[in-house]
Amino acid sequence: MERSFLLRLYEMGERDFTGVDLRGADLSGVTLIEVNLSGANLTGANLSRAFLTKSNLSGAFLNWANLTFVKISEGYMADADLTKAEMSGAFMVKSNLSRAKLSGANLTGVNLRGANLEGANLCGGNLKNINLRGANLMGANLNWAKLSGARLSGAALYGAFLHGVNLTGAFLNGVDLSGVDLDGANLSEAKLSGAKLSAANLTGNFAEIHRYQYI
Repeated sequence: MERSFLLRLYEMGERDFTGVDLRGADLSGVTLIEVNLSGANLTGANLSRAFLTKSNLSGAFLNWANLTFVKISEGYMADADLTKAEMSGAFMVKSNLSRAKLSGANLTGVNLRGANLEGANLCGGNLKNINLRGANLMGANLNWAKLSGARLSGAALYGAFLHGVNLTGAFLNGVDLSGVDLDGANLSEAKLSGAKLSAANLTGNFAEIHRYQYI
C-alpha cells in the first residue's frame, strides 16, 4: 500500500489496517493514532518521528525498520518482530511488547517506563541509557545486551536472563535481583541502593564487586 493511499483512508476515518503490506514504505512523521496494524508487514519501513499513540502493532513485522523518535505510548506490540530495528530515542511509555523479538535492535535512549516486556527477546540489543523504570521484564532474554547507564529502578526482573549483560553505571536502585543469573555480567559503577541480590548468580563478577555503588 502506498503512503498517500494509507493516509487518505485514515483521513476518511479508517482505522483497521490489519495485515497491510507496507514493506519499505516511508511513513516518517505520519500521524496514525489508535490504528490497527496487527500482522502488518513493515519490514524496512521508515517510521521515524511518526505518531502512533495507542496503536495496535501486535504480531507486526518490523525487522530492520526505522523507528527513531517514534511516539507510541500505550501501544500494543505483543509478539511483534523488531529484530535489528533502529529505535533510538523512541517514546514508548506503558506500551506492551510482551514476547516481542528485539534481538540486535538499537534501543539507545528509548523511554519504556512502565512498559510490559515480559518474555521479550532483547538478546544482544543496544539498550544504552534506556529508561525501563517500573517495566515488566520477567522472563525477558537480556543475554549479552548493552545496558550501560540504563534506568531500571522498580523494574521486575524475576526469571530474566542476564548472562554477560553490560550494566555499567546502570541504575538498579530497589530492583529485586534475587535468584537472577548474572553470570559474566558487568556491574561496575552500577547503582544498587536497596537492591536485593540474595541467591543471585554473580559468577565472574567478583573482581568488580568493590566498585558497586550502594548509595
